[in-house]
Amino acid sequence: MTSTRLRRALRGAAVPVLLLAAAFLLRAFSFAPAVIDTDEGLYMLQAREWLRGNWPLSGVWDMHPVGAPALFAAAMALLGEHIWVTRLLGVLGAWLTAWALHAIVRFATAPPALGLAAGLLYLAHSTLIGGLATNTEILFTPLTAWSMALGLRAARRALEDGVAPPFAKILAMGAMIGFALAIKPVAVFEGSLAWLLLVGPAWWRGLLPTPRALVFAVTYAALCAAPTLLFGFAYFLRGELAEFVNGAFLAPLRYAGARVGLLDAARYTLIVAMILLWAFVLVVPAVIRPRVTKGPVALLRRLAIAWFAAATAAVVMPGMYFQHYYLLWLPPLSLLAALGARRLARAARPGLVVAAFALLVGGVALDAWRSSTIPRLYGTIGLTGPDPVREVADAIRREIDPGEPIWVVNYHPTVHVLADAGLATRYAFPAQLSGRYWSVTGIDPYAEVARILASTPQVIVVDRGWWAGVRPRIAAMVDEALAENYDLATVVQEERGVVEIWRLK
Repeated sequence: MTSTRLRRALRGAAVPVLLLAAAFLLRAFSFAPAVIDTDEGLYMLQAREWLRGNWPLSGVWDMHPVGAPALFAAAMALLGEHIWVTRLLGVLGAWLTAWALHAIVRFATAPPALGLAAGLLYLAHSTLIGGLATNTEILFTPLTAWSMALGLRAARRALEDGVAPPFAKILAMGAMIGFALAIKPVAVFEGSLAWLLLVGPAWWRGLLPTPRALVFAVTYAALCAAPTLLFGFAYFLRGELAEFVNGAFLAPLRYAGARVGLLDAARYTLIVAMILLWAFVLVVPAVIRPRVTKGPVALLRRLAIAWFAAATAAVVMPGMYFQHYYLLWLPPLSLLAALGARRLARAARPGLVVAAFALLVGGVALDAWRSSTIPRLYGTIGLTGPDPVREVADAIRREIDPGEPIWVVNYHPTVHVLADAGLATRYAFPAQLSGRYWSVTGIDPYAEVARILASTPQVIVVDRGWWAGVRPRIAAMVDEALAENYDLATVVQEERGVVEIWRLK
């Protein structure tokens, strides 16, 4: 009996372990550079300051909820303030999503190979469109994906076995979606779909009376709101509720008010579709005149289509169409691509079906990984070549004492962490002070820049390659202050131009 249990445990662990190994292998190049995406560096800086008692939004401002820096802070508290820690968090997030896709296939009682294929396709494609960085989408997608798995299992049991969902699933899903919303509110669409999967079929078949369904709804809504409300209460106790409301609620509304036009939105979407081309090609045989219209495979197909629609709504909601927003497409897209590969493979001779399926999935996954890896190898940043961000941080460290404030005018916030430097302003994300998104803060940026310059930070960092993105009035204020009060200490060559490190005279 013991040996039987051990064999079952080993079989159950085989796929998660394989997916974890694949996640490390496919995302290995993420550990090389100091910066992949500037957003990630901001969350890291917020987390560092949080661990030192300066909370996000009030200590380091942003226009997102505080869920992402909370996860960063937890990881950094355990493992230290290192770049590899944040990238490890990304590996774990991608792995948990891939594992959830396998669980979805298993809960649907579809062939297990479909789940492994979907997980591998997700891991490979998550290295594209900004997914190598530990962005918010990488962090909250495991929560929505596992909620979808639980919802699908409940839906199948209601439809096939006549069993209503247990109340415990409401608690689990509400907690997961609640924290996903505390990372990024766009999770509301996938959270709503997961809720419909959990309750809808059981209610429709009369297994869940309407009064009990209403109790489920109220409980689920309360749990979804709970993490955000608890964070808000914590800020209230600190006397910083206004900062919490401004950063987590008002600023995103200002941001959404500057939506891109329909033509640009279509262009950005087409670019992403072309990057993910082979995955979309595999989707075609999955959805066009499918042979199987009932059973587990049909259930998976319907779920994936509905999930893709919910993810599309989440992509559209902010109105900006940055590539990493489309990472939300990947879980349902990977499921559909796996189904399409299965249908194409079944056209092969009986003895070659498995090999054809493996070749299709492996080829598409390998091509996605190849597409993301070539630029990394070509650039050699953090590999055999220099890493400008680390060079800038080293230059700053030579000019300051640990913790001394610096101002990074238009470069990566990560250098504060790498250089162990303090902050001259809580508006550490350049685009929100000196760049194009200044209006989201709700402050007078020129007054803030004047205050920073009057405080004479020991070091000012200027990226001349992106100097055209700094608003002219602020650029003039900075150049005047540099000419009067600073000497040029070091110049670091970046891909776009030079980064200047100026020290106080």
